[in-house]
Amino acid sequence: MLGTVLNAATVITGSGIGLALKKALPEKYTVIYFQAVGLFTLVLGIRMSLNISAPLVVVLSLITGGLFGEFCGLQDRMNRLGDNLKARLKIGSVNFTEGMVTAFLLFCMGTMTILGSVEEGLTGNMSDLLKTKSLMDGFSSLLLASALGIGVLFSVIPLTIYQGGITLIVRLIGKDIPESYINEITVVGGVILIGLALDILNIKKLRILNLLPALIFVCIFLFIQGII
Repeated sequence: MLGTVLNAATVITGSGIGLALKKALPEKYTVIYFQAVGLFTLVLGIRMSLNISAPLVVVLSLITGGLFGEFCGLQDRMNRLGDNLKARLKIGSVNFTEGMVTAFLLFCMGTMTILGSVEEGLTGNMSDLLKTKSLMDGFSSLLLASALGIGVLFSVIPLTIYQGGITLIVRLIGKDIPESYINEITVVGGVILIGLALDILNIKKLRILNLLPALIFVCIFLFIQGII
């Protein structure tokens, strides 16, 4: 999990610098930054989702995952977790939860997260993809933290759990993961990123976290499809 450790370290470092620069950054730069990030996220999500090869599996995964996430109240639970952390640590940032969730989704829904974590799990060595991703996330966290505050720093908690979890699972049981699984997981991640882009651009507020179980359901449906 050295790649995940490095990634968390760069996010913490970038967030710390961003927080230090927060008061010095005029609001107009924050606005244009989010517009740029939102548009890039939209393009990235579309690009990832265009590689779809099992549309029925993907749509079933998104629907089932969304319903399951809504049933479990993932979005509400994360909001409560953010509010509780903010209260316990006496953090005054009004955007604490938004910063944590937005940063986590931006850092973890991309192809590099999935492929890099799988590669590290299979080889046992730090993935070059995760090294590159760590550098990119460090710079992104600097800008995000300057705009959304300290919540971005705390995104290292779900980032470590999610990214490190993929590496550990692959290390334990994933010696021969079919390429189709990785491809369709990437497609589902792309759709989630499109939703996040709409949120960042203030086009539509979506309960994005409730769609995250789709990343698990797509594997389940692909497995069922393979044995039918």
